[in-house]
Amino acid sequence: MEITRRSLLVGTAVATGVTTPTLAQWAPNPVYPDPAFKVLDPSFLKYRPPVVGVERIATGMSWSEGPVWFGDGRYLIWSDIPNNRMMRWDEATGAVGVFRSPSNQANGNTRDRQGRLISCEHRTRRVTRTEYNGEITVLADRFEGKRLNSPNDVVVKSDDSIWFTDPPYGIMGSYEGFPARQELKEAVYRVDPKTARIEVATDALDKPNGLCFSPDYKKLYVVDTGAPRDIQVFDVAGNKLSGGRQFTDMKLNGRPGGSDGIRADVDGNIWAGANGGAGYDGVHVFSPQGKRIGMILLPEICANLCFGGPKRNRLYMAASQSLYSVYVGTRGAHVS
Repeated sequence: MEITRRSLLVGTAVATGVTTPTLAQWAPNPVYPDPAFKVLDPSFLKYRPPVVGVERIATGMSWSEGPVWFGDGRYLIWSDIPNNRMMRWDEATGAVGVFRSPSNQANGNTRDRQGRLISCEHRTRRVTRTEYNGEITVLADRFEGKRLNSPNDVVVKSDDSIWFTDPPYGIMGSYEGFPARQELKEAVYRVDPKTARIEVATDALDKPNGLCFSPDYKKLYVVDTGAPRDIQVFDVAGNKLSGGRQFTDMKLNGRPGGSDGIRADVDGNIWAGANGGAGYDGVHVFSPQGKRIGMILLPEICANLCFGGPKRNRLYMAASQSLYSVYVGTRGAHVS
């Protein structure tokens, strides 16, 4: 992104609340390679950093979600859904502060191909874009005259189209939104970049949640946090999806677990935020064929993640009350 786009979010950050991250109950492991990395297949060795470990760079949130990297400003934005705010971490100084409050209980975030922030808002049940001057544009809030449920996660395709998931988690209670009547079946939607027309890409999943494209945009991966708690993959041709099938069931040696947010790296591996208890929580890494090749274990559930840093080789993990990071031996497939 060109340097002029730094003004998009720098000018709208809230100055109050900027503090040094609290690192209570977290002690980085002094042993390298970090034992938090679990190698399940030799192919994962190239992605495990030899001399750096997992860092906890912020804590004190209630439910961290939707990290998105702004390389032109060297900072990360993420959501703290129950506290109705978005947070900001600066790479250069390590300072943590409130970026936006209230945030309409925003969940997933990404950037479009012009560098603008795209957010899924639970409270307002809509997808929005933050313009360069800080104004908010509504991209989607209804389909066929009915209100969306609670847009959850969002990605942008190479043709500038916006794809987002719409499960009902934000209207099932007051913790992540507020109770409301569900008007639409859960679905994955596509917003056309030229006409702004909203269409259903698929409604075949129970609770569609995290999603990402393969490096060549020919596949779309979608997490189902309903039944059967797996990751599905679809073939992409233009604005159409086909051939939906299971990519992985998320079970680990028969042990049940689930995913949430996902990202692809340049080699086509899928990095999945994971939840299933101690020894499972963190990030699970799958080959393009769906084989689990490695894990990064965290002391908290990892809800979502993104690649960032100048080389896109730093993995940021939004995990329950905290934000973690680690350098890895690959790069994110897309700016996210």
